[in-house]
Amino acid sequence: MQINGKVAIVTGAAGGIGAAIAQRLLEHDAQGVLLTDLDAGRLEATVKLLAGSHGERVGGVAGDAASTADLERIVDAAEERFGPVDLYFANAGVGGGAGLDASEEEWSRSLDVNVMAHVRAAKLLVPRWVERGAGYFFSTASAAGLLTQIGSATYSVSKHGAVAFAEWLSVTYGDSGVRVSCLCPQGVETELLMSGTRSDDPVERAAARAVLDAGELLRPLDVADHVMEAVGDERFLVLPHPQVLDFYRHKGSDYDRWLRGMRRYQDAVK
Repeated sequence: MQINGKVAIVTGAAGGIGAAIAQRLLEHDAQGVLLTDLDAGRLEATVKLLAGSHGERVGGVAGDAASTADLERIVDAAEERFGPVDLYFANAGVGGGAGLDASEEEWSRSLDVNVMAHVRAAKLLVPRWVERGAGYFFSTASAAGLLTQIGSATYSVSKHGAVAFAEWLSVTYGDSGVRVSCLCPQGVETELLMSGTRSDDPVERAAARAVLDAGELLRPLDVADHVMEAVGDERFLVLPHPQVLDFYRHKGSDYDRWLRGMRRYQDAVK
């Protein structure tokens, strides 16, 4: 898909990967990009910054990407301002280092934001895209969705769910003009990751350290460049850290050996 002239929505776009994706979309001459985030103050600042270079082609609507009512409002705002939505970047996510001690509320929040937000957006947009014969759903998951996350059951399970839902969308609607990509980065210099290094919870600190020690820490704009290339190629799996593919292959070739190695790695980062 060519981004030039297209309309996009990016969730979780007040900063980090979401803001970087929005910036690159505008630099690739998207017709309009609507940013959305729960943090209205940061969102307003990011939109103002991008509007300085891209004018009326960028807008923002604060809202909850996991709320159907908010999603309807966000999609309506994008279409009223820019026209029919061509691309949806389901980028909003939550982290956390919870294990078996995670509360029901923590499980619900992780699954709601990291998985069900994608499902609810797809329910709104995919039928329209099938009718039009074209559309693009871009899911931000994580390397944890292919591998696992030391310390965090909620993050691991929900990110696996995000990968699985993206796969299902592609299989089910790929022949109807709906393109799907799934981003699975490892360490990215975002507040979501860096806040874990400052946490009072030793499990959260270990989870963050496991990511930081696993490989290169990328800038959000570096990740956004990989995202733009993947959209242009209509490629499903997007791996800004190439070693993730090696880890994934090792996992599939000998699952028990991989699990033993992960247990050793877990001990090393505690």
